[in-house]
Amino acid sequence: MPGLNELGYKRSVCPHDCPDTCGLLVGVEEGRVVSVKGDPDHPFTRGAVCEKVRHYGERIHSSLRVHHPLKRVGPKGAGAFKRISWDQALDEIVDRYRGIISDFGSEAILPYSYAGTMGVVQFHAGHPFFHKLGASRLKRTICSAAAEAGFSASMGNIPTTDIESSVDSDLIILWGTNTLSTNMHAWPFFLKARKKGAAIVAIDPYENRTAKKADFHLKLKPGTDAALALGIMNVLVKNNLLDETFIREHTIGFEKLKPRLNEYAPQRVADITGVPASQIQDLARRYGFARAPYIRTGWGPARQLKGGMAMRTIALLPALVGAIHKKGGGITRSTSAAFDFNMEAVIQESLDSTAPRTINMVQLGSALIRLSDPPVKALHVYHSNPAVVAPDSAQVLQGLLREDLFTVVHEIVMSETALYADLVLPGATSMESTDLYRSYGHYYLQMAHPVIEPVGEARSALTVFQDLAHRFGFKEPCFSQSEPEIIESLLASGSPYLKGITLDRLETGRPVRLQVLSDIIEGGFGTPSGKIEFYSQNMAAMGLDPLPNGEPSVDREGEGRFKLQLITPPRHQFLNSTFNEIDDLRKKAGPATLMIHPDDAKKRGIEDHTQIRVYNDRGEVFLTARVTDETSPGVTVAEGIYWPRFMAGNHGINHLTSQELTDMGESCAFHCNLVEVV
Repeated sequence: MPGLNELGYKRSVCPHDCPDTCGLLVGVEEGRVVSVKGDPDHPFTRGAVCEKVRHYGERIHSSLRVHHPLKRVGPKGAGAFKRISWDQALDEIVDRYRGIISDFGSEAILPYSYAGTMGVVQFHAGHPFFHKLGASRLKRTICSAAAEAGFSASMGNIPTTDIESSVDSDLIILWGTNTLSTNMHAWPFFLKARKKGAAIVAIDPYENRTAKKADFHLKLKPGTDAALALGIMNVLVKNNLLDETFIREHTIGFEKLKPRLNEYAPQRVADITGVPASQIQDLARRYGFARAPYIRTGWGPARQLKGGMAMRTIALLPALVGAIHKKGGGITRSTSAAFDFNMEAVIQESLDSTAPRTINMVQLGSALIRLSDPPVKALHVYHSNPAVVAPDSAQVLQGLLREDLFTVVHEIVMSETALYADLVLPGATSMESTDLYRSYGHYYLQMAHPVIEPVGEARSALTVFQDLAHRFGFKEPCFSQSEPEIIESLLASGSPYLKGITLDRLETGRPVRLQVLSDIIEGGFGTPSGKIEFYSQNMAAMGLDPLPNGEPSVDREGEGRFKLQLITPPRHQFLNSTFNEIDDLRKKAGPATLMIHPDDAKKRGIEDHTQIRVYNDRGEVFLTARVTDETSPGVTVAEGIYWPRFMAGNHGINHLTSQELTDMGESCAFHCNLVEVV
């Protein structure tokens, strides 16, 4: 029977927005998930799971689980609903959508979804329906788009270094990634390298779990990553620690960059970044002298207004020393490019002949309260929790409270967004549906089958959207395909990375490795020149600086008026807003806190463990002060996205974040905020 191993556990895959995409073994008794542990046969995750996923049964059987379709009977946000049937719910959606289309046009309907599941089928399940409907397009850029755009400007959209190969590195740099909390299965590979003599360096604005375990920690100011990278380049050039052959054969534009590097001497970079010049020089020399230096980038550097430039600049470092083609060396941003599927199988963009407008998901608040011609009259939310995760929460909530906005939320648990819905549809979890899982942290592909029957009347996204399509009279084949049929079409891309991978192989539930070269340089680079680009003509054509630029990111809305920088990195017990619904994890996480340096606390009369008000022009949040030198003067840190219902004042951290878009990729600058604290 597919998915069962010799111990009687059922195989599954973690569906969440994490690079590890863990192989799971799920214990089931009487139709309930009673235990979740790691699959020891998975070559990357090797039998380990994070603290969050060990509690997965509590999520599936949570008291907050939505069991049946619900219709609002009280004020929006109050959480008062009555049970209705699926037929009633779907009929009302169709009637309301038809009325909105008649009065305002299809663009008045806006889908809103993201990575509540990373399963390729269910993630994209709504795309064909909304394309056929002619609804407004959603630009899904809230997370990684700036990092992708910046990295691609330097190296192209190509597979990056396999984390597993880092065991042969002699210098590992973890740049803007709290690996132990957000990429934990990479850590054992780094430890193997350390046992063979490698040093581990953490670059991060505060002393997180990973920085504490590293050999060295460079505590830079938020938004100054590009300047630090340029300072390292300056030292490499001054000390002649370059691989001239690699630069000549595989890059373009280095001679144009050289004059700019003169502007980033270590002392000037120290003034910009807060990292002592001696540490900058030491790291640069270590990098230049290393046999096989390796960089693992996180998403932190790109979550700044100039985050694309930051990632672009970091991505150029391996080219200077030829690290990319050295065993154990290179750089890992994402492995996504190797999962080169036939995406039209799930997106079905050809169904849309209307060329509708595009709305950026980062700017949902503005779209809901300001857009006209037409206004957004219907919001269909699935695989996301925008009331909590979208920036500038005050505007988002103002929009969700509109009585003339028809809001549908397809959700597993009664989330904050679901409280504002007119209709709540019960969603199936990954353990109740079939899907295909790619990774952005390793090169294994895996298929998962249901391990239990759906709880209550829960339905998968694919089932719901196909049912809606049929009610609208849509006849295209994609609206009748099963998950295995869609997966088979996804695999039929002709990509060399997918060679030999078939549905039959995946049906076993075991991980299958892609055909990725051990030396990524052998596949070439995805830039217009086919080389690594120190100078980018594409960026020049877009009106952007074609060379790396180390100007720091600044919250322009608060510049000169608010004195403290705020970053909002993940908390160990949560994944974005998910897992707040699990009592044990919330207790372990403790109250929502603000890390503030003793100097800043003293100036403001703030004592440890007291409640404080953190505010700017966008809103306010009430947190518990944690006075600590784990952060730097002028820098505050609020870990984790707590649901507002579990916070004082019922305000979440994204009341403080901006809808302003990044320099590249039109993403969100979650870590670029100026605030004050009292």
